[in-house]
Order: sequence, then C-alpha cells, then structure tokens
Amino acid sequence: MNGLPDQVELPGFVVVEGPIGVGKTSLVKRLADHFRGETLLEAAEENPFLQRFYENPRESAFPAQLFFLFQRSQQMSDLQQGDMFRQRLIADFMLEKDRLFAQINLDPEEMKLYEQVYERMTLQAPAPDLVVYLQAPVDVLLERIRRRSRPQERTIDRDYLQRLCDAYTEFFYFYERSPLLIINAAAINPLESEADFQLLVNHICAEGPQRRYLNPMPLLL
Repeated sequence: MNGLPDQVELPGFVVVEGPIGVGKTSLVKRLADHFRGETLLEAAEENPFLQRFYENPRESAFPAQLFFLFQRSQQMSDLQQGDMFRQRLIADFMLEKDRLFAQINLDPEEMKLYEQVYERMTLQAPAPDLVVYLQAPVDVLLERIRRRSRPQERTIDRDYLQRLCDAYTEFFYFYERSPLLIINAAAINPLESEADFQLLVNHICAEGPQRRYLNPMPLLL
C-alpha cells in the first residue's frame, strides 16, 4: 500500500536534478521504491579522477570531466536503445548537466576541446516527462555534505558550491524542454518525513503548468 489514490501515477520518465548535497540520488531511490520503478543513476564513484579533482581542481578537471562525458553518453545511448520504454524510469541526472559542470571547471582552452568532443559524442537524450529541480542554500548543502561524510567530498568549499548553485539557477531559468517542478529542498524533508514525501509525490504526480513550484512555509509556533 502506498497511501495514494489509484489515479495518482508517476510520469513515465522523471529526472531529479540539483547541486551536490541536495539529495537527488536518495530521493530517486525512494521514489523508485515507492512506485516500483527503475532507476538511472550517476556512478560518480567510478570516476578515477574525481578524488584528484576535489584535491586539485585545476590539475584534474579536464580528465574528470571527460570521464563523466563518456559515462553519461553511454548511459544515454543505452536509454535510447530500449531502456526508455520501461513503465517508470527515474534518473538522478540529465545529460545537459555535463556541459554545465564543464563551464564551471574548465579553462577556456580546455572548454574548446571539450566542446569538440561533446559535439561528436553526445546523443539527443529523450526528453523527460518531468524534471524535478531541488534547490537549497549553500549552508544547507555544506551541512548535508558534512553529514554524509563521503571522503571525496571533504574538500568541497563554499565558493565552488555557490558557483554551482548559480549555474543551476541560470540553467533552469531558461529551461523549457520538459515540464519543470522547482522544489525548495531546504523547507521539505521527503527522506525522513512521510508527510513531506507524500506532499512531494502529490506535486510530482499532479497535472499543472509547464513550470511549477513547491515551497512549503514553515509552521509558526
């Protein structure tokens, strides 16, 4: 029993996006479990350059970014070859994010070379039925990163996270390819609160305008 009316259904292909520490992957896994869907997840731990990038961004940004580009392109290729026809698929990344990270991390000459590789390798990923964009202030992200204590993330600093949040904000300000649900992830805790999870599910499953918002107001005591 999932506690939802029978007519409430998850869109067929949902992408959950947002900056590091906002809770994308955990939410995707809970949604997939709740709706008995399948997941398409980033495998950042497979990137052999990621730890070196966090320790020395200038030296390792380019190989780390190229690894992610190859990895994500392969995942999109697999998706186009049949995985997209699953009844419900929930992903914790979209292909467009790769260029977003590249623009932050690469110098101009590296970016030129990256663009050449990107144009040759990337496929047109299928458009999601819904994109869920999780937002949170940098202080909240830093605290969540600290709590989950992943070794490779210990050197992430405020400035990098702020630039990443700004890049996401700008990207989604102009995003029009799919319906977009923007969620204030600092005001809702769908991983620990069943009420918050049900609220989020209802918004994800509801029909509405192309761009929607979920910004729960805190209770006044």
